[in-house]
Amino acid sequence: MPKRLDAGRRPYLRKTITPVDVSRVHGVGDLMDAFRSTSIQARNLAQCLGVWENALTDRRRPTVFLGLTGPLIAAGLRKVLRDLIEWGVVDVVVSTGAILYQDLYQTVGGQHWMGTPLADDRRLRDLYLDRIYDTYVDELKFEDTDREIGRVTNKFPQRPASSREYLEFLGRNFDDRESILATAARRGIPVFSPALIDSSIGIGLTLYYQAHRGRPRFLLDSIRDNFELVQILTHSPRTAVIYVGGGTPKNWINDGIVMANYAFQREGEGHFYALQITTDVPDWGGLSGSTLDEAQSWGKISKTATRATARIEASIGLPLLAGGLWDHRKKWQPRRRLKFEWTGDEVKIRPVGK
Repeated sequence: MPKRLDAGRRPYLRKTITPVDVSRVHGVGDLMDAFRSTSIQARNLAQCLGVWENALTDRRRPTVFLGLTGPLIAAGLRKVLRDLIEWGVVDVVVSTGAILYQDLYQTVGGQHWMGTPLADDRRLRDLYLDRIYDTYVDELKFEDTDREIGRVTNKFPQRPASSREYLEFLGRNFDDRESILATAARRGIPVFSPALIDSSIGIGLTLYYQAHRGRPRFLLDSIRDNFELVQILTHSPRTAVIYVGGGTPKNWINDGIVMANYAFQREGEGHFYALQITTDVPDWGGLSGSTLDEAQSWGKISKTATRATARIEASIGLPLLAGGLWDHRKKWQPRRRLKFEWTGDEVKIRPVGK
């Protein structure tokens, strides 16, 4: 081999792929460690875990945002999401309304049933069963949940409020220690849903609206959501984002940087840590599949951000990430929690605990 060729090859051949030895794997953390020396989406997922752990151990105490889309509750991830909040590895949650609705649906006694994507959907319609790919949910229990949301909302003050304030109210009025919303309310974790009406929670609020037409009532103020998000970003010395899927939560969290920097003269970088797991691809130009590098062109992700993306479906990827975090908890525990002290639409944030 010519010496010139050998010298050119050497930088590319520094580290070999190490086969996964499952006989030596003792837990999800070990598996994720093994993935670091593999390839394709396994290595990408391990890199995502590394980004998350770096954010948790950063001495500047970044505020960690978790953006959620997709059929995560139907996929069996309710407790995973609840545990991430309970452990304190996320500080702010931004979700589609559907995920939060199905959290409430289980709180009032609804279940998700194992089914098949080959079911006769016309027969399911006759039985008032709804299908989410290979999962069945009870339409009759959905109706009960809608009515319960409307009933509980009657106790909310008759004034405008952000989705954050309203969802905290729901979390405090639906008592369930396994609930995402109830756990977030108990732990003081803000939960936003900027497209809340595009869900069955919106149906419950429509029932509330119908009962209060022409009278004083609660109003959902989505622009106040923007202002509250900017308040959090402005008071955060550094931020990290974890995106499960894409959609409105991803776009909204990223747009918060633009709002804070341009409209509110915030002087700071974009998100300093960023990871996403998604099944979408960037080729079609949509945000859900867009790369974190693309977000750097907008200033939404810092030019020096630590970032990683795994093209993997959430029902597989998220439990592996959560399991890795739990097995590696000695790396990031204890982590000080953030206390959010709200006065109207303004907030003061301070770390508490050890």
